[in-house]
Amino acid sequence: MTVQGASRFVLITGASTGIGAACAIGCAQQGMTVFAGVRDLPAGEALRARGGERIVPIHLDVTDTKSIHEAAQVVEKRVGPEGLWGLVNNAGIAIASPLELIPLPELRRQFEVNVIGQIAVTQALLPFIRQARGRVVNMGSIAGRGTIPMMGPYSASKFALEALTDALRLELYPWGIEVSIIEPGAIATPIWSKSLSTARSLETVIPPEGKRLYGETAQRLREKVDESARRAIPPDAVVQAVLHALTAGRPRTRYLVGADAKLRALMVTWLPDRLQDWILKKVLKLPRAI
Repeated sequence: MTVQGASRFVLITGASTGIGAACAIGCAQQGMTVFAGVRDLPAGEALRARGGERIVPIHLDVTDTKSIHEAAQVVEKRVGPEGLWGLVNNAGIAIASPLELIPLPELRRQFEVNVIGQIAVTQALLPFIRQARGRVVNMGSIAGRGTIPMMGPYSASKFALEALTDALRLELYPWGIEVSIIEPGAIATPIWSKSLSTARSLETVIPPEGKRLYGETAQRLREKVDESARRAIPPDAVVQAVLHALTAGRPRTRYLVGADAKLRALMVTWLPDRLQDWILKKVLKLPRAI
C-alpha cells in the first residue's frame, strides 16, 4: 500500500546541494509541492530552475529561531487546512577533529546544526504535520551506529538523532504520524569536501603539540576519506529511501542505504567492541605511540 504523493506539501531542509537538492527534485517529480529550505536564496532559485515550478525555495537557517519562525509562517499560509504532508530534516554538517583538541564552540556548532536545529524545525512545523497526519523523515548516517577516530563530533550528533527519532516516533504515534530515519553510507555529495575544508581550518588553530600527537592519525583518516569519496554512490538511492518513507503505507523506521552502511550495521550488531576496534585499527592503519 502506498500513500498518494501528488499534490501534497513537503518541506526539505538543507536543500541547496547534495542529498537535499536531489530529494527536492525527486519529490517534485512525484508531483509533490516542495518547500526547499536554503540559506542562500539564489541557490534555491537555481534548484527551482533544475526541478521545476513545484519547488518553492524558502530561506531557512536551522540554527536561527527567527528564520525558522518566518519559514513556518510561509508554510502555514501556503498549505492552509491541508497541512504539511512531509518534513525531511536533511540539513547537516560534518566536523572532524580529535575530541581532545576540538574547540568547544565547534563541538557546539556540530550539535546546533545536526541535533538542536532538527528539533527546532520539527517543533515549528508539527502543528501543520498533525493537520495532514503526515510524516517526519530524519537524515541520519551509518555514523549514527558506529564511529571512527576523528569523527566523534559528527557521529555523536548522528547517534543523538537516532535517539530523538525513536522518541519522536513513539510520541507522535497517537496522531498517526510516522517517523523514519535514513542511514546512508558514503554518498557522493559536497559534504566530503566541506568536511575536509573544515578539518583543515581547525588544523590552523591546533597547537604544535596537538599536531605531533594526532598528525599521523589525521593523515591516515584523510586517505580513507578520499578513498571512501571515490567509492561513494550517487544520491539516487537516498532519494528512493526518502520517497518510500514519505509514501509507503507502512514506512520502515530505519533505512540503511549503501553496501558499506549495511556492512557496518552488521559489524555493530554482531561483533564485540574489541573485535570491531581491532578491525578498524587494521583497516584505518592507525599508528601506535611508542
